[in-house]
Amino acid sequence: MAHDLPERNTIDRGATWHAESVFASPDDWDAAFSLLDARLADCAGFRGTLSADPARLLQWFAFHDAVNDELRALFVYALMSYSVDSLDEAARARYMRCMSLSSRASAATAFAVPEMLQIEPATVERWIAESSALATYRHYFSNLARQRPHTRSAEVEALLGDVADPFRTAAGIHGVLANTDITFRPARDSACTDHAVAHGSIGSLLSSNDRTLRKSAYEAYADGHRQMQHGMAACAAAGFKQNVFLARARGYGSALEAALAPENLPLSVFHTLIETFREHLPLWHRYWEVCRKALGVESLRLYDVRAPLGGAPPTVPYSQAVEWICAGLAPLGEDYVQRLRLGATTDRWVDIYPNRGKRLGAFSCGSRTTSPFIMMSYGDDVFGMSTLAHELGHSMHSLLSCRTQPAVYSRYSMFAAETASNFNQAMVRRWLLAQSPDRDLELALLAEAFSNFHRYMLVMPTLARLELEMHQRAEAGDAITADVLNSRTLALFAEAWGPEVQVDAERCGITWAEFSTHIYSNFYVFQYATGISAAHALAESVSNGGAKERDAYLEFLNAGGSRYPIDALRRAGVDMESPEPVRAAFRVLERMIDRVEQLTRPATASA
Repeated sequence: MAHDLPERNTIDRGATWHAESVFASPDDWDAAFSLLDARLADCAGFRGTLSADPARLLQWFAFHDAVNDELRALFVYALMSYSVDSLDEAARARYMRCMSLSSRASAATAFAVPEMLQIEPATVERWIAESSALATYRHYFSNLARQRPHTRSAEVEALLGDVADPFRTAAGIHGVLANTDITFRPARDSACTDHAVAHGSIGSLLSSNDRTLRKSAYEAYADGHRQMQHGMAACAAAGFKQNVFLARARGYGSALEAALAPENLPLSVFHTLIETFREHLPLWHRYWEVCRKALGVESLRLYDVRAPLGGAPPTVPYSQAVEWICAGLAPLGEDYVQRLRLGATTDRWVDIYPNRGKRLGAFSCGSRTTSPFIMMSYGDDVFGMSTLAHELGHSMHSLLSCRTQPAVYSRYSMFAAETASNFNQAMVRRWLLAQSPDRDLELALLAEAFSNFHRYMLVMPTLARLELEMHQRAEAGDAITADVLNSRTLALFAEAWGPEVQVDAERCGITWAEFSTHIYSNFYVFQYATGISAAHALAESVSNGGAKERDAYLEFLNAGGSRYPIDALRRAGVDMESPEPVRAAFRVLERMIDRVEQLTRPATASA
């Protein structure tokens, strides 16, 4: 009999996130939706008036911030219910309605930026000098002026706002195919027991000691996506073409430039990451050799890369994970730790366990008026603990930036996002390893670390290379089909895996389809690698330093969007325009490989 996932309505309420703190019921959400939908008509009253005086401009900002707060709360609630039960048609409808409302809001407010850009820079400077309230927006206006060449007329901006909703269709369809329509055959273990394969369970299955189960789960998961490959490829092609269209509409030279420019990131940051990643591929190839020997197999397969490296992986209940995370983050101070502890427990930020219909992966989402909620599928192991630490890093980043910054800067850049999350993982891992754990726990922690590095320092840079190639194909007018995506994915991953890993060509080739959100995130995936690199540099600084280093890191979290991410990280002590942080992260990986080799050297190889 298959080990089936529980239905959503059977999950203990204490293990679910506190959705009622956002809206008490779907009816309350509907009422708030209708009010905001009607309120968008008030935007028209501001049109043509923003250049009148500083007071009118501040009235606009107050109105706009309130609309954003209300819209974000609606989105958080809709996303929460849809993410934990993609089979709930009412929840899906709320989510789609919210996406449409967001598009209408973008169109209704689209006049503002072109209108503000018509105000003479000298006038803006004088107003800022005269108004302490408007002085808050100095960085905002500076950033606005920087993007002046890529801002269109009010009419074109409104049109671009209108197309935002239909342009989400490709990603939305891919998500429905991945989260709702795919059916995975059960995985079978060496005792001929079946196990349900789902987005919420695949991680635990691939971390099993049972190689038969790992192989069966890997094949079932890949084959489920292969059944949908042509539809998913059509969606992906549309997504790439949409990014190219938007880049051209704004006068950028490429989709990559359009993706990086809003955060003031030079193109060199992307290319330096990819070049540095490729320089260090031999280090990955060495690890796979060590891994093969530790597992005692003649050839390493893709379903072996998350396997335990020896011993019995320890069970880590959720409550234990919270305690270990708090201990590892103690250098950040009591206020940080206690706020995190309450969020992970009493305040119910976290939707903890897997259930039928729950979407793949894990994420943190919230707003200035809600808690920073976390969706995950906790699996009672060090992998679950690490994922929890990661998402709590995002949530604490959100909490601190919202608490410290005015509305205009309360949301931090995506480039900065992966630093806070990976910092938490690095700190917790460092603390646990420093406790001289027994061999089984140490190997489990190292296996989790390798899994994390594998995802962020191998999978994501490889997907970034694929993303660049596909955007370039779209820019050139070349076809993007399932065959193209599969063949290029296979070639790029084969280079990354190297000669030690025996690749199942068709199942490796479908890897792109398993990232149903990432491939629509417009050059976000490379930022996982830059994020983990900055995170390890900062974790080393905070762990080995004192109050100065701690405060510098907390300043980075508190900064939100008040600085460009490159500048915020540089103030914290990390220069991401240099390849050095990425090289330093690979040195961390190399030290871990050395340690695994020491711990597993006595193992003998067998077929």
